[in-house]
Amino acid sequence: MAKHTTNTDDAMQQLLDIMAQLRNPDGGCPWDLKQDFRSILPHTLEEAYEVADAIESDDRMQLRDELGDLLFQVVFYCQLAREEGSFEFADVAQTMSDKLIRRHPHVFGPQANGLKQGATGLDADQVLERWESIKQAERDAKQQHSVLDDVPNALPAMQRSAKLQKRAANVGFDWPDLTPVLANMAEELEEVQKAFASGDKDHTLEELGDLMFACVNMARHLKQDPEQVMRAANAKFERRFRFLESQLLEAGEQLENVSLERMDAGWDAAKAQGL
Repeated sequence: MAKHTTNTDDAMQQLLDIMAQLRNPDGGCPWDLKQDFRSILPHTLEEAYEVADAIESDDRMQLRDELGDLLFQVVFYCQLAREEGSFEFADVAQTMSDKLIRRHPHVFGPQANGLKQGATGLDADQVLERWESIKQAERDAKQQHSVLDDVPNALPAMQRSAKLQKRAANVGFDWPDLTPVLANMAEELEEVQKAFASGDKDHTLEELGDLMFACVNMARHLKQDPEQVMRAANAKFERRFRFLESQLLEAGEQLENVSLERMDAGWDAAKAQGL
């Protein structure tokens, strides 16, 4: 394990102080002073995906840097909120601590204020089930009218689909195993084919959406994140296509000048290489 000499409290306070100075009208940064909650949102999403890339590349130094960039986004939001008087970084940290303690009674016990060690003995599935039960109680306390109420609209579509399905499953709206899920995927594919044959583009796109929704459902039943499944598929496509490009380049051929059959042969070669 790496040896750490940096004091966490000091480092965090330094970051908060830097952010405050960047937003200081007297000598601050013109770009930072111009920003608001909405303007930095795209940067936050970009930084989150860069964290995911660093994890998938197994590059710990890159991950450290990208987590710093993501943390800066949190600090930026907290500074904006501090300026308008709504909350501060300490409030965010305390709210998160309270939530984690509340949702982990098997670790901290019913008397959470002293971080008391609770009774363990639960497996991961039981912990998840209890977590969802506690979250549902929190939603009930907020008097939400639907189990779907707080699934964010801003999530990537596949991730939001999985969350919607998971919420419905928590109240029993779900198939018991993969067999009907696979049957549903086959049914949706058949409906896409029928819609396409009819020449109705809008209907075809609607049925395509249903098929994609069914594919997300299969990933969920396999306990996999559909976004990660799709990222893996993208990576495989990229590996194979880059191999195809390199093979054509070595043969002195230009990609845009070869036939589809020639490209298919290169693709098959990439598959034969195990790419």
